[in-house]
Amino acid sequence: MNPLRRLGSRRASLLTLLAVGALASPAAATAASAAPDAVRASTLGAQAAQSGRYFGTAVAAGRLGDGTYTGILDREFNSVTPENEMKWDTTERSRGSFNFGPGDQIVNRAAAHGQRMRGHTLVWHSQLPSWVSSIRDANTLRSVMNNHITQVMNHYKGRIYAWDVVNEAFADGGSGQQRSSVFRDVLGTGFIEEAFRTARSADPAAKLCYNDYSIENWSDAKTQGVYRMVRDFKSRGVPIDCVGFQSHFGTGGPPSSFQTTLSNFAALGVDVQITELDIAQASSAAYANTVRACMNVARCTGITVWGIRDSDSWRSGENPLLFDRNGNKKAAYQSTLTALGGA
Repeated sequence: MNPLRRLGSRRASLLTLLAVGALASPAAATAASAAPDAVRASTLGAQAAQSGRYFGTAVAAGRLGDGTYTGILDREFNSVTPENEMKWDTTERSRGSFNFGPGDQIVNRAAAHGQRMRGHTLVWHSQLPSWVSSIRDANTLRSVMNNHITQVMNHYKGRIYAWDVVNEAFADGGSGQQRSSVFRDVLGTGFIEEAFRTARSADPAAKLCYNDYSIENWSDAKTQGVYRMVRDFKSRGVPIDCVGFQSHFGTGGPPSSFQTTLSNFAALGVDVQITELDIAQASSAAYANTVRACMNVARCTGITVWGIRDSDSWRSGENPLLFDRNGNKKAAYQSTLTALGGA
């Protein structure tokens, strides 16, 4: 996800959401207080970890000098995704000349704090240097793409839990097909498979993910297009381990079919992850419904919110995150923490 140059529109679900909440009995409250470590944790990452999941956030290297920002980061999250520091226009702005400084800053800090890393992203049509987007020879572009994947993954080998290998390759709207991009237009639709095979060779231990937005509603053509691709990959042994659902929702939160979508993808034999979560106006019910959808799917392995405070968000005018501009917990924080405890 690109906080500055996002292309395409986010479709907001207008579905009415069920109210959140259940009253705990005195006996249950007593049990919880007697064994807090086993029942309830006081932070998002610790609570997610109790079910073997992670709860992460997107991090910007330029904000790591902000004490409020890092205080929340260290306390609440057990996974980190770099916002922009591993994208192509940062890592290889000029052909063959790699810059890992900003990414290293985030990776090294996460390692020091015991946080796992998601790598984002290797092949994406946006935030792409002009020298790449202007290539028209297939052999040249293939070599450039595979070299980029290999060099970046080799640099971070053993330190990245999961990579968004290809990001946002499918078109918005009703076609269910890949979008026009330099990769598809020059290399054909097989570029995604080639990227995944190259990535597996570069780091066999990393989880390899396809990541996209507006694929949360099961009946949408875009969702079905990605589903067909993943099903085909699994049937032919193309190495894909997970699918990332960005989950940039409107005020209504997730579509009613969201859990169905996660379950259907998981049934193909891949993990599913909520990778860039933010919800306009941060309704407590919408956040709880989103988290519960993940908790109800065994192979939904983690959730990442796209930013820490509302002021850090690419959608800052919509106040979509769990902490306000001053770093205070919002009501949606508590509903999220509760929902992470499962039902």
